[in-house]
Amino acid sequence: MAIKKVLILAANPLETARLRLDKEVAEIRTTLQLSLNRDRFVIEHRGAVSPQDLQTYLFNLKPQILHFSGHGGGDLGLAFENKNGGLKAVSTDALADLFKLFSAQIQCVMLNACYAVVQAEAICQHIPYAIGMNQAIGDEAARKFAEGFYRAIWDDRSIEDAFASGVNAIALEGIPEELTPVLLKRSDLRNRLRDRQFTGSQSNIPTNVSLESPEGQVGNNSGFYIRSPYEERCHEEVKKAGSLIRIKSPHNMGKSSLMSRVLTSAGELGYRTVSVNLEQTNQKFFNDLDKFMQWFCASVGKPLGVKVKVEEYWDDIFGANDNSTDYFEKYLLNPDDHPLVVAIDNFDRVFQYADIETDFCGLLRGWHERSRSNPLWGKLRLIIVYSQEPYLQKDINQSPFNVGLPIVLGEFNGAEVRELISRHGLVWTDREVEQFMGLIGGHPYLVRSALYRIASGDMYLEEFLQTAPTEAGIYSGYLLGHLKALEDHPELGIAMKTVVASDIPVRLRSDEAFKLDSRGLVVRVDNDVAPRCRLYRLYFRDRLGV
Repeated sequence: MAIKKVLILAANPLETARLRLDKEVAEIRTTLQLSLNRDRFVIEHRGAVSPQDLQTYLFNLKPQILHFSGHGGGDLGLAFENKNGGLKAVSTDALADLFKLFSAQIQCVMLNACYAVVQAEAICQHIPYAIGMNQAIGDEAARKFAEGFYRAIWDDRSIEDAFASGVNAIALEGIPEELTPVLLKRSDLRNRLRDRQFTGSQSNIPTNVSLESPEGQVGNNSGFYIRSPYEERCHEEVKKAGSLIRIKSPHNMGKSSLMSRVLTSAGELGYRTVSVNLEQTNQKFFNDLDKFMQWFCASVGKPLGVKVKVEEYWDDIFGANDNSTDYFEKYLLNPDDHPLVVAIDNFDRVFQYADIETDFCGLLRGWHERSRSNPLWGKLRLIIVYSQEPYLQKDINQSPFNVGLPIVLGEFNGAEVRELISRHGLVWTDREVEQFMGLIGGHPYLVRSALYRIASGDMYLEEFLQTAPTEAGIYSGYLLGHLKALEDHPELGIAMKTVVASDIPVRLRSDEAFKLDSRGLVVRVDNDVAPRCRLYRLYFRDRLGV
C-alpha cells in the first residue's frame, strides 16, 4: 500500500510575533504515533522556509498534503523568511501559479495562518482542497485544529471529515474560534464559475421577498429579527419584584431591539411600560443635576398621564435624588397600581457628566435595593441599555452595574447568519457564506446591511466582498465614523494601529483595550485583543497607514 506523505513547512520571520510552531509539529507527530495506521504515513518537517525552499521541497519531497504554519496577512500574502531570517512575503498570485504545477500530486493544502483564506481560495483553483483561516486565529486554536484534522487523516477519513474533526477539536477545548477555519473545494469553485457563465449573478437576486431597511431598531413584527437566546430569560426576570436588567453590547448589535421586546412582553402582562432614550435628550438638561432629574421624572410620568408639577414635589432643601424618590413614591408607585417597567436606552451618555453619573447611578442602585424591604419599590423594574460601563467606577456600592441580571449580546453565529440569508431570499453555497462571514463575522448591523443591499440587487456578493473594506463600499459612513473617533482620540488611533498591524492578538493598556472594545472595534482573546472582523483589519490598515 502506498505511503502518504505530509509536508509541514514553518516560517516565523524575526520581525513577526513568536509562534510555538515546533509544538504544533510535535503534537501532530504524537497523533500519528497514537494511530493504528502510523506505518502508512510519513511526516516531513522543514523550518525557516524561504520562497525558494517552498518550490524545492514540493519538487523533491512530493507530498500529498502540504501544511504551512506561520503568519498570514490577507491580501498581503504569506510570511516566509529571507536568507537573514527576515520577512519575505509571497504574493497570492505567485502561490497559485506554483501550486498549479502540482495539481495532480497534492490533494490538500492547509494554511494554518491568520487571514490565509485569501491564499487558500487562489490555491484551490488548482488543488482539490484548501484550508485557510478567515480571521486571526490564536496559537492554541491553530494547534487544536491541526490535531483534530490529522487524527482523521491518519484514520483514512475524507478531507471533509478531517476538517470537521479539526473544527470539533477547537470546540471541545472550549475555544470560541471554531468558525475561523474555512474548507474550500475546487469542484465548488468550478461549478460556481460555470453557473455564473451561463446564468450570471443576477439569478441569485430574490424576486418575491419584501425587504426591510436594516437601519435602526428591528420592529417587533419584523420577519428579519433573529430571536436572542437571552430573550426568554429577560421575560422571566422582568416579572420579579424590583428586578434590574442590564443589556450591554457595542453599538448596532441589537440592544434596543431586545429592550423593545422585553417592554412589549411586560405590556402584555398588564405592566405599565416607559422607554427613555438619553441619546435624544436635550443637551441643556445635562448641564444641571436638578434639571436632569426633573426631566427624567417628567419623561417617565408623561407617558403614564401624570402631569408634571415641579412645585408640588421638588423641594430645594432636599437633594435631587430625594426629590426624585418622592416623585416616584407619590405619583408612580401607588400600592394598587400595576408594576412599572422603566427602560433607559443609551445610558452611556451620562458617563460624560461626572456629577450626573454619580448621583443618577446611585439613585438607580438605591431604588433597586429598596425593593428588597419595601413592597412599593418592588413594583419598579428597571432595564438599563448601554455600550460600556464607566471605566473606573467611583463607588461600587453606588453602581447599578454590579447588581441585577447582566445580558451581554454577541454576534450572530453561523446558523443565524444562514437563516438571515434565507429570509432575504438568497441562495448561497457554503463557500459563499464562508466568504461573507470571513469578512464581517456575525455582526448584526454589518450582516443585515449587506444582505439588504445584495438582496435588493444593488450589488453582487463578489462586488460587496471587494468594496466593503473601502470608502467606496456600503459601509463608508459607518467606517468613517469609527475613523473620526480614532482621529479625535490619537491614543486610541495608535492602539488600533497596533492591533491591525499584528497577525496575532496583542496586549494593550487596559484603558485602551476597554475603549476599543466598547466601540466594538476589537474582541477579547484572553488578556489580549484582536480586530473584531477582517473588514476592520483591512480598512484600518489602509487608513491608519500600517
